[in-house]
Amino acid sequence: MIFDGKRNAKGAAVIVFVDYDVTAGREARHIVERAVEAFGPEVTLEHKFLVRPDSSDSTRLSALAALAAQDQGRLSDMHEAMLAQGPVSSEAEAVNRAASLGLDLERFRQTLGSSELAAELDLVATLASDAAVEAAPALLINRVRYEGPIDEFALREAIAASGPKPVSLAISGFFAWGASAAFALLAATVFALILVNVGYAEAYEHWRELTVGFDVGGGGYSLPLEVWVNDGLMAIFFLLIGLEIKREILYGELSDAKRAAMPIIGAIGGMLAPALIYAAINMGGEGAGGWGIPMATDIAFTLGLMALLGSSVPISLKVFISALAVADDLGAILVIALFYGHGFDLVYFLSAIGCVAVLFVMNVRRIYMIAPYIVIGCLMWFFIHESGLHATLAGVITAAFIPSRPSGDLIGAASQSAIIFEREIEHARHKEGHTPIRSHSLNTLHQVVDRLQEPAYYLEHFLERWVNYLILPLFAFVNTGILIAGSVFNLFDPVTLGILLGLCAGKPIGIVGLCWVASKTGLASLSEEISWGQLLGGAALAGVGFTMSLVVAGAAFEGALLESAKLSILLASTLSATLGLVILKMALARRPSFRPVAADTA
Repeated sequence: MIFDGKRNAKGAAVIVFVDYDVTAGREARHIVERAVEAFGPEVTLEHKFLVRPDSSDSTRLSALAALAAQDQGRLSDMHEAMLAQGPVSSEAEAVNRAASLGLDLERFRQTLGSSELAAELDLVATLASDAAVEAAPALLINRVRYEGPIDEFALREAIAASGPKPVSLAISGFFAWGASAAFALLAATVFALILVNVGYAEAYEHWRELTVGFDVGGGGYSLPLEVWVNDGLMAIFFLLIGLEIKREILYGELSDAKRAAMPIIGAIGGMLAPALIYAAINMGGEGAGGWGIPMATDIAFTLGLMALLGSSVPISLKVFISALAVADDLGAILVIALFYGHGFDLVYFLSAIGCVAVLFVMNVRRIYMIAPYIVIGCLMWFFIHESGLHATLAGVITAAFIPSRPSGDLIGAASQSAIIFEREIEHARHKEGHTPIRSHSLNTLHQVVDRLQEPAYYLEHFLERWVNYLILPLFAFVNTGILIAGSVFNLFDPVTLGILLGLCAGKPIGIVGLCWVASKTGLASLSEEISWGQLLGGAALAGVGFTMSLVVAGAAFEGALLESAKLSILLASTLSATLGLVILKMALARRPSFRPVAADTA
């Protein structure tokens, strides 16, 4: 079928950003022009001259010259001259270029030096910044950045699909919002609470306990839906957490001992203090086994809440809290593995060990294909689940054995790609009509691009949205449908008090307290960009335990005790979020008066 999107593209506007310092995109302009011309007058094409802070003086002068020519209706001619002859290096050369085009030189000189023209360039720079355009050539279609290939057919499809779509734009904006993952979790939680408390509690419980499985040849495997979510889908969450922890340890904030010291110390304090507070309150009671509940930090909620404060939050604080949360997750995983299994079956455990051995061999042999690790990981999940250990450990173990290697050489990849493209262009010149790239060259290019990142990178980014916008909200929905009306909730119950004080007070006290001790003793130092007030606000936000706290609670308790623990987690997380935002907002509003003490290096 021949593509025709003219009707849908009515009134569309295409903006092309031009940078005369960049020569690589000059040929692409013909492709863009042909794509726009296919729609006739229904689609407009406008050139904008991108001048960045690091652009050369000749680039800025050339852009001004093109705009000055536009004042006389000759923008296209000056633009073509700049592309053909290169940018001008002086005002005299710009005037000579104008003279060659037969422009009114006196008018050209006046316009070239006008403040209005300079202001127009500044407006273009603002437009580019708002659209996240960092370099030219770049395109906006109806003010939305086009990130696809510079291909005539692909451009025509994008232009045709760019009509008024408020729902689509709203969805795109939601995913781009830094707090969107936290909002999705919150929405699922609120929905579950409303559903249960307006008369659908029985239907909700029936849905949670619905048996789901498969049957093959008379044999099968089935589990309640709640178990599939908590132990099955959450294993995927733990796989993602494992990949993030591994990346941070190998290449990120936890890879350097000096940079990692303070976040790790903070994480240790943020786990020990809440656990000790809880244990002290519940010592000898029926809730004593839940000491691991207030140790956790929900990284999605914490960073999402920080995003609500916008760019005023220092990047260094976000990095610090991210590294702390990653270290916290590692601690929570170890606690779950060591203390929260149920029963034990040696045969299944040894089978799981066999899967680990297979993963180890694949890792040692440097098998970089992801699929075999996922298959063995699924098999290991089954054995771990049946052995009585917490099945989500399968995700972490699988992540640990997916091999890592340094990212590919960017210069080498670019050079190799350039050679392949030059060869294919030369081959296409001897053919008539549209000539597709040859399969062997395309295969090589795929391998070159894949090599630019380590194998786990693609898996991590594939899983990220599924986890943030499906798995975690579904987990929240399944586990937070608590019947509040008529429930017995005692604020001074040891379990409730332990969770509330552990998350709301233990987290900030433990994190800030141990970081302060480390700074005073010279064990580590806090970034100079972070004040102690800002750290206190971030530490209070780390008291939002939620996801990991619910996982530990589900492993530690059941029945009425579990319901009470869930309510306590929700209340404590809400209080921690409110307290953290207030403290952080106040700390950001004033200059810090107390700076961290640097380690004595004398």
